Amino acid sequence: MGHSYCSAYYHCVFSTKERRQTITPELQERLWPYLGGIARKNNLAALAIGGIEDHVHMLLSLPTTLTISKVMQLVKGNSSKWVHDEFPEYHNFAWQEGYGAFSIGISQIDATKQYIANQIEHHRTKTFQEEFLAFLKKHEIEYDPRYVWG
Repeated sequence: MGHSYCSAYYHCVFSTKERRQTITPELQERLWPYLGGIARKNNLAALAIGGIEDHVHMLLSLPTTLTISKVMQLVKGNSSKWVHDEFPEYHNFAWQEGYGAFSIGISQIDATKQYIANQIEHHRTKTFQEEFLAFLKKHEIEYDPRYVWG
């Protein structure tokens, strides 16, 4: 075979440090497009980006040249620097150290996009912590509750 072909879709979830509600609607208007720009610059396809005040969801398609850990380092590091550079009033802004990256199949892309688009409605009845633990359980990821939140 002359080329490499890969279908790698990840639903990525990461929160602000201590789940502080620092991603205001005004910041979201600029942050979501900026996250998409980071993706494009690094040959990722950002199929959906959204979230609420304390966390972000991104549906990403990864190229064969990047690992998910490198992608999260690029996305979180670059966006944090940008927030501090562009919005000095957000001097306390930071991302939590960890993240969740959940693989999805091509048949789940539309449902995942819809899920990300409906974050405000979704979080009227479920906290981020409840949501994240549900993801871990759904994907059968073992975890120690003492260490999930850092």
